[in-house]
Amino acid sequence: MKYVLMFIETEQFEKDLAAMGADERDRAIAKVGRWLAEHQGRITNRGAKLQPAHTATTVRLDRAAEPLVTDGPYVEGKEVISGFLEVDVADLDEAIAMVRSWPGCPVVEIRPVEG
Repeated sequence: MKYVLMFIETEQFEKDLAAMGADERDRAIAKVGRWLAEHQGRITNRGAKLQPAHTATTVRLDRAAEPLVTDGPYVEGKEVISGFLEVDVADLDEAIAMVRSWPGCPVVEIRPVEG
């Protein structure tokens, strides 16, 4: 079954990352690299690290006759999706098991892919 893992950064995580020294940040990034290598057999689409939320543009199609286009993230809040991967696993339990060892941002949303 295919799932998308959406990695969600919090304001606190972003602050903590910015406060790290270069060596500590490099070690954190290396942990993510090792996690990706460990699970590479299940990752079907490498996805991407997204640019910061302030670079987003949102198009709302349900507000009026004309779409409303605004700058910024698609939702208001203190958590933003910062990246994603698509994985092919046996079931949700296997996806959860993968995510339990995720060394990056503190929130991961797991969502099944249709089709």
